[in-house]
Amino acid sequence: MSAPKVWHGAGRRIYIQEVGPRDGLQMEKVFVPTAQKIAMVDALSAAGMAKVEVTAFVSPKAIPALADAEQVLRGIARPPGTVMTCLVPNVKGAERAMGAGADELNLVMSVSETHNLGNLRMLRVQSFAGLQEVIAVAQQGQVAVNVSLSCSFGCPMEGDVPEQVVLDWAQRFIDLGVQGITLCDTTGMAHPAQVHALVTAFKTRWPRTTLTLHFHDTRAMALANVLAAIDAGADRFDASVGGMGGCPYAPGASGNACTEELVHALQLMGYDTGVDLAALTQVAAALPAQIGHDIPSAIVKAGPVHQLHPAPASLQEVRARAQERLQAAEPGL
Repeated sequence: MSAPKVWHGAGRRIYIQEVGPRDGLQMEKVFVPTAQKIAMVDALSAAGMAKVEVTAFVSPKAIPALADAEQVLRGIARPPGTVMTCLVPNVKGAERAMGAGADELNLVMSVSETHNLGNLRMLRVQSFAGLQEVIAVAQQGQVAVNVSLSCSFGCPMEGDVPEQVVLDWAQRFIDLGVQGITLCDTTGMAHPAQVHALVTAFKTRWPRTTLTLHFHDTRAMALANVLAAIDAGADRFDASVGGMGGCPYAPGASGNACTEELVHALQLMGYDTGVDLAALTQVAAALPAQIGHDIPSAIVKAGPVHQLHPAPASLQEVRARAQERLQAAEPGL
């Protein structure tokens, strides 16, 4: 039996989309200075990210960590090939983001009624009505729109979300002409078999719609879920540098899929991520000093597999003694 193709990337392009500057920093208690945020985004785009979620245009009272959204978006470099996207909750946020030069607007609602009420204080139909208005504004301004569907792989309060419910909500937004859909594993409930099935169903139904997968590593299944999605035909993934992030509805959540861990694994398997792992790891290594605590990243802690370490200084002495014992036991050697 031949090995599954997923284990052999053979140069297949996988697009890595960085969400740390928004999804990661919004969870932090400290306010990272604007200049540091700009430097972080610039370093991430220079490392080769296909897309960077720069910030969120929300009320500063709701997310004080991102109160400098305009300054950050206006201050970053704009290298060709990197899409600068921003989360917006409503028309006002969309107008602010578009005015500051966003390449794309990312809109969010949950496919779980309970989670949507808890997170956005609205029924799903109310969220949809509001996002319809945002989409119309974006289309008038000729700015691309991506819709992120939270809890696509399960709700921490309702449990399983039927696949058809997820697809029906995706259909509503695709019918409005959005460019992309992100299926979000908001609280880390996804598992590989479920991911493969949902991605297959989506790709079969909408082969031309840009599909992104957004996994959390709450239960240490993010990488397994990425591989299941790749096997089903997906090629775009959100991830957060250093593994920053989390969700208030997932107690103990360790954060989003870690960007450098994902890039490291995929490159070892022969996929082309377009990302400079060393440059990316430098961004992650600087985070603890900026946010005031350790980060989950295994790559920052242990280094990539190709990072070798010097042998102990005593190795020659140990080798000589071992050879002496060998010769004593086998005089003819």
